[in-house]
Amino acid sequence: MSTPEFTVTHARQAVYTRGLRSFFEYRDLGIRRVTAGQIDAHVIRAAAGSEFSSQAHLHTTAFQMVYVLKGWIEFDYEGQGIVRLEAGSCVYQPPEIRHREVGHSSDVEMLEIVMPADFATVQVAAVER
Repeated sequence: MSTPEFTVTHARQAVYTRGLRSFFEYRDLGIRRVTAGQIDAHVIRAAAGSEFSSQAHLHTTAFQMVYVLKGWIEFDYEGQGIVRLEAGSCVYQPPEIRHREVGHSSDVEMLEIVMPADFATVQVAAVER
């Protein structure tokens, strides 16, 4: 039986890049690599100087969790309405739940854990109530 690979990332070595949403920057925590794509974990933060814009969408995930580290963010979730998450808030987003970002603070930072690491994001017409 093979031993899982060990990995550590440190804040002092953090590299943030633009990703799925142009108004956010993403810090890869190295989990995708060591789990062979089974799980992804990254820190997401607001990108300075980027204008916020969000469309309704869903993700083809098996698991998605967001934990707010700093600031706040609001989502409009299918069947739930507007949900405001602040530092210390955690949300489990069921697979393929329609949602959209409504707004966020300029200092928002979130930890997101997703399974699988490679998933599709599908634009939808609207978040249904």
